[in-house]
Amino acid sequence: MMRQLTIERVAFIILFALLFALATRIPTDTDVWWHIRSGEYTLTQGMIFTDPFSFTKAGEPWINHSWGAQIILLGVWRLAGDFGLAVYTAALATAGMGLVYRVSSGSVYLRAFALVIGAATAAVFWSPRPQMLSFFLSTVILYILHLHKREKIDRLWWIVPLMALWGNLHAGFSIGFIFLGGSIAGEVLGRIFNPQGADVVSWVGIRKLLIVSLLAFAAIVVNPYGLSMLAVPFQTVGIGALQNFIQEWNSPNFHERQTWPFIFLLLGLLGAAGASKRRIDWTAFLLCAGTAFMALLAGRNIAVFAVVATPVLTRHLDDVLSERGWIINTIKRVTPRQARLNAALLAVVLLGCLAKVLLVLDPTLVRTEQAKILPIDAVEYIRANDLRGPLFNSYNWGGFLIDRLPDEPVFVDGRTDLYGDAFLTNTYLPAATGSLAWVDVFEQYGIRLVIMEKESGLARELRQAGGWRIAYEAEDQPAIIFTREGSGD
Repeated sequence: MMRQLTIERVAFIILFALLFALATRIPTDTDVWWHIRSGEYTLTQGMIFTDPFSFTKAGEPWINHSWGAQIILLGVWRLAGDFGLAVYTAALATAGMGLVYRVSSGSVYLRAFALVIGAATAAVFWSPRPQMLSFFLSTVILYILHLHKREKIDRLWWIVPLMALWGNLHAGFSIGFIFLGGSIAGEVLGRIFNPQGADVVSWVGIRKLLIVSLLAFAAIVVNPYGLSMLAVPFQTVGIGALQNFIQEWNSPNFHERQTWPFIFLLLGLLGAAGASKRRIDWTAFLLCAGTAFMALLAGRNIAVFAVVATPVLTRHLDDVLSERGWIINTIKRVTPRQARLNAALLAVVLLGCLAKVLLVLDPTLVRTEQAKILPIDAVEYIRANDLRGPLFNSYNWGGFLIDRLPDEPVFVDGRTDLYGDAFLTNTYLPAATGSLAWVDVFEQYGIRLVIMEKESGLARELRQAGGWRIAYEAEDQPAIIFTREGSGD
């Protein structure tokens, strides 16, 4: 066995150990908490059809499209807390990149090179939310399409139950249809302009792709919300406040280093396709171009581009290397000494990855990092002093408050599909930024308790406004609490 521990096998194991370590991060995403609370509500009270968590939209219709994923998140949280959430994220990210590896080309070294870039690109998307299941399932769809097109293995019928499952986990099922639609269009163009191409799908295969896509579309309806589920992705994308005020829906800020891997992957793909004698496949072109356009419009789509572009990058890089004779021969057996050295290298790297994971998930560090972003101590103050609303809160913290203050309905939270453009743009944002409209909004909703970021425009106004006093503020904490004078502690 030791003599089979070649450097290629070691490189493969090290690659995925590093990817798991890269994907392991402290759970600080504020939206994860309303997902966990929703999962608990679904299990104890039944399916959610109207809003149970806010007082501004209480009782209004709401499609909880992530209900299945929320129950999974709740189970993970109850089982292992923050550690479980981090492992959930890392496991789905690593498994997804594992399927990307399977559909890639070239030696283990070439694939590892491309996957590191692809993973660094997609990592901006990774957090313990239902969207991680969409990330993984998108790679499953890509793998099935790869088998059909390049390995002539037909597993297309698996897509139908897969999409039925996806429709009960997250509205990211739209990614699956983007992949299917891009593949159908690409293969039609391939049959027209390059019918003799080795990997071009036959007309029979295209017809089956179309039939499977239609059945998959119908399968999405098999969920508690029926046909309404199909409209959710379009409703979400159509909310202007998302693009204007929420970072993950903005176009990428290329001054931030976390977006640089996306630039490297995009430019690397263009360079490799240009240097290779292989003509870029029509399906690859449509999927890469379409997802690149999506990523340039909204940063949250960068991960979708990474999933599609990484295998295409490897195919063209492998051709470039082969055309020049730059091929590394695979070693199938090694000497005992080489095997021991490989084992030692592997042990060192695995221990390093384990140390990194354990360090990141140290409870003290987790608490410290979460306290920089989440109003943990402020919430404890509200509980300890039994402060009562109606509450006006930061959009960023609404999900956390839903979970930690279950008896105090929030003003707003991350469920933008519930609140809609008009409410977010005309009611919440003017008040939160401290424009004169905050007075009218507070009167309209009878606000008596406020929890906001200390540096927010509203906080600056309330510091100077009559009738309000600071109930809580700490130098090393992000939140400030105001109460209306006369409301008491």
